[in-house]
Amino acid sequence: MTTNISEYINAILVKERNLPVTALAEEMRSLVQRWHYERWTKVEKCKTWLTPSAETLLLEQYQLSMQMRLDPASDTIYTILDGDKNGVVDLQVRKCSCRRFQLEQLPCAHAMIAIWHSKRDVYDFYFKYYNSAVIVANWDTTVRHVKIQFP
Repeated sequence: MTTNISEYINAILVKERNLPVTALAEEMRSLVQRWHYERWTKVEKCKTWLTPSAETLLLEQYQLSMQMRLDPASDTIYTILDGDKNGVVDLQVRKCSCRRFQLEQLPCAHAMIAIWHSKRDVYDFYFKYYNSAVIVANWDTTVRHVKIQFP
């Protein structure tokens, strides 16, 4: 397993390293084009509002939140009682004391119960790049050949 993209590409292009520069560049373009197409066909099939991984996280956090108790301080600030990991959620600024809400920009379990209690739509609290339509739009381009002309 490699730790960065240059090591990964270098490992894939072992045989092609001895090719002339133009042939190597064409192999790299072909590789990127293939990756791009594979990812585009995968995201194009996504029919949910959020990406499948975000939907899975949503469900996991919802299930965890069902074991918690809530103590509202206002209509946007809540204290969540979760045994060892109590949390304070501020829905207005999208923050939780566990910091998962801010770091992942997805509602943590503490935020999920606060969102549910406030009767708000959980989809309003996801970062826009978890939206399937945004992901499809990002991959909706084509990797094209580059014509190299020599003098």
